[in-house]
This record gives sequence, structure tokens and C-alpha cells, in this order.
Amino acid sequence: MTRADAVVDSAQRFRVSFVCTGNICRSPMAEAVLRSLADRAGLADRLEIESAATGDWHVGEQADRRTLAALERAGYDGSRHRARQFDPADFVRLDLIVAFDRGQSRVLRNWARTSVDEHKVRLLLEFDPELAGVHDVPDPYYSDDATFDRVLGMIERSTSALFRQLAPALRQGIR
Repeated sequence: MTRADAVVDSAQRFRVSFVCTGNICRSPMAEAVLRSLADRAGLADRLEIESAATGDWHVGEQADRRTLAALERAGYDGSRHRARQFDPADFVRLDLIVAFDRGQSRVLRNWARTSVDEHKVRLLLEFDPELAGVHDVPDPYYSDDATFDRVLGMIERSTSALFRQLAPALRQGIR
């Protein structure tokens, strides 16, 4: 692949970032789920998937051990994840920024420099009509393993709904 091919390839990808509070629980779950869905559908080369945090408490750390365990129980691999903080400069290169609760959504919208960037921010549960009225994915950080599993279930449902919306355009190569 030439440098020009790489630039074209990158430009054709749909770029999504999942953003939660510390980037060690919810957002790594969604990143792993969407990556798996894209891989299984043969569309991994059409998506650029990442996750980040609104805060800097866990930068450089792996996902929470309970996140990794919940992902493993469900058949996902989150072992390579390292937490990072969202950089407002990322708005320019991203197509969609997915928050897990209204607080994170407010923070991200406040960081947006333009109305276009502000409109890139969406709540994850908006993508699942049956869960949209709930608004917020609970933060499992101060909870037990069962809560991590329940939160992963919500994330799987909503991320699958998001992927079903993206997949037709991805198959056609439309951003």
C-alpha cells in the first residue's frame, strides 16, 4: 500500500470514539463489542474504533479487572486496552463520539469548538429504541461482577443497534 492509498483508506473509514468517565469500564466494553461486530461482519477495515475518558485518573492503565472479566465471560478480548483521556482536538478527525451518560455528554459538548462537533456527541442508549428512554448506562465501578455483566448486556444491545445503523453505509463505502 502506498502512502496515497493509506490516506484514501483512512479517509474512507468511519471514526467512532466511546467516551466514559475513566476509560476503564464502560467505554472499553463498547470498543470491544463494536470491534467484534465489525470483525464478524467483515467491515473492520471500514471502521476506526477507539475509547477515551473525560477524566485523567486512569491514563495508561488497563481496563478494570472486572471489565476484563465480564468481557472475557462474554467472549471478547479487552486485554490490550490502555486508558486515555479524550482530547478536544479529536473532534476534527472523529465522525461520532458516544457518551454513556448525560454528564459525559455535557462535558463533551462543552469541549466542542463548533456546532458540527457538538452534534457528533450522542448517548449510547439513543441507538436502541427500547433503552433510549433510560438515557444513562450505569457506571459499574463501585459495584459487583453481576453489575458489570448487566452493564455489558446494555452496551451489547445498544452497540449492536448502532452497528445495524452503520453497517449498510459501511458496506457501500459511504461515510
